[in-house]
Amino acid sequence: MIRAVRRLLRQPSAARFALLVLLIGVCALLLLLTPRPDPAQLPHLADRLGDLAPVAAVLGGALLLVALVPRTFITLAAGAIFGPLEGAAYALGAALVAAAVGFTVGRLLGREFVAERVRGRLARLDGWFARQSVFGVVTVRLLPIAGFGLVSYGYGTTGARVLPFLVGSVIASAPTAFGYAAVGASVSSPGHINWYAAAPASLGLIASVVLISRWWRAERRDAVRPADQRW
Repeated sequence: MIRAVRRLLRQPSAARFALLVLLIGVCALLLLLTPRPDPAQLPHLADRLGDLAPVAAVLGGALLLVALVPRTFITLAAGAIFGPLEGAAYALGAALVAAAVGFTVGRLLGREFVAERVRGRLARLDGWFARQSVFGVVTVRLLPIAGFGLVSYGYGTTGARVLPFLVGSVIASAPTAFGYAAVGASVSSPGHINWYAAAPASLGLIASVVLISRWWRAERRDAVRPADQRW
């Protein structure tokens, strides 16, 4: 494995970036062609897996996330299989693993190519990613710009630091994780209203508005600041 990574890193940056684009394209194609499972059958998976079910949920969910499967579906499935609280916890575990894998793949395959070519405003944007705190990552994650897996790949190609990225990814995923897991759990218990679904989802919406507002004000302050003090 280590030798394969070393051989990969010796390849030209353009070839590695092309491989990253190809990987994302293949994942997107498979996402379109693969049939969707029946949500009502998902609870039976936990019984068949036994004690390995939580591990399979985290690792399998992470694999699906890096394959560009929407996080909403992963969280709904986890809730249907394990219930609202355990399902949310396993969905967050999958999000953490997927964020680490996607970031690492993007860093190995795309960072050098991007760093060699960013100029002007793109260079300023790359510098902004490099200086990002956990708050900045949460802000980007809450913006409806792309799916979870695609954002992870994209972050890896920037100069972003891995620890704030991972922490911010989990924090941004937490509110909707509990909400969607509760909705998924209602599939296996029809007619049972689960109030776990409402509060976290509402908190996620409020957090999104607050974070976007703060980010917008910070950008306005940078815009009026003298150029020699911005960077």
